[in-house]
Amino acid sequence: MKRIVKAFTISFAVVSLMATFATAQTFRHTTPSLRPSLVFGAGFGAVSNEDPTFTAIDFPGSTGTQAWGINPSGDIVGFYTGAGVTHGFLLSGGNFTSIDFPGAASTSPSGINARGDIVGGYVDADGVTHGSLWSSEDLTFTSIDFPGAKSSEANGINDEGDIVGDYNLVNKTSCCFQGQTQGYELSGGNFTTIDVPGSTITSVSRINPRGDIVGTTFIDKPHGFTLIAGVFTTYEASPNATYTNGLGINPQGDVVGRYVFNGFHGYLLSDGQFTTIDVPGAVFTGNTAINPRGDIVGRYRTPDGVFHGFLLSRHKETFD
Repeated sequence: MKRIVKAFTISFAVVSLMATFATAQTFRHTTPSLRPSLVFGAGFGAVSNEDPTFTAIDFPGSTGTQAWGINPSGDIVGFYTGAGVTHGFLLSGGNFTSIDFPGAASTSPSGINARGDIVGGYVDADGVTHGSLWSSEDLTFTSIDFPGAKSSEANGINDEGDIVGDYNLVNKTSCCFQGQTQGYELSGGNFTTIDVPGSTITSVSRINPRGDIVGTTFIDKPHGFTLIAGVFTTYEASPNATYTNGLGINPQGDVVGRYVFNGFHGYLLSDGQFTTIDVPGAVFTGNTAINPRGDIVGRYRTPDGVFHGFLLSRHKETFD
């Protein structure tokens, strides 16, 4: 087990603030087929003859672990709790590496691209949340702060280096649908605000190599949304869901996330069909990311209240 603690660059380059997206009306849809738990759709692909299996991900010695990102090579990032402190991790080739932004009170990676660049958030000594980028090229950290915002987070990064995330104009944290949370895309040094038309809150989670975006928005209740070719589409994972978020999207356009209806469930949206995904024995399942070969990572909670990360894949893995 290794630990990454490298020099870092404070603050991102000076950027221009571009106009808020307002390219189309919001379309709400519910794809009609909500298939049973653990019945898998096209997003898993014909990559092998193996049935998909869950593999638990627990950082050694931790009291809780969550997996939030996976790249095409199967490298996984997330965070864990140890001695009451939240640390990031990278799981690559079966080996865990701890990731801590220098001087931070907590570090929470959430996305990784094919190059191995990692984005996420960290909380400083004053309790303020910042976005972060860890570059695999020069092994340095960079803070990502939306201009004028009280707090920022970086949630996803694609292979071109485009980054998406959230910012909040009034609160020290942009977490958990607090007031005035808005999404952004950072591309070529320029920030663009992303607001779903008609919403009060927009959170952007991922961007794939084509530039397709997925996230969560609040319009009377939380909905998932996609932004593809300038068109926003909102959706619910179940007609009776009280909450739906969108957290991951791969190059094929398969989407994963979580919904609430008679419990907390993960879902896969592929080729217009929803598949419910529940870790056996868990009281909470939430999918967070999906890679090109259909491997899904996420988090689940056991009846004792402990969170664990998971990998759902046709490829057998063993994590020590």
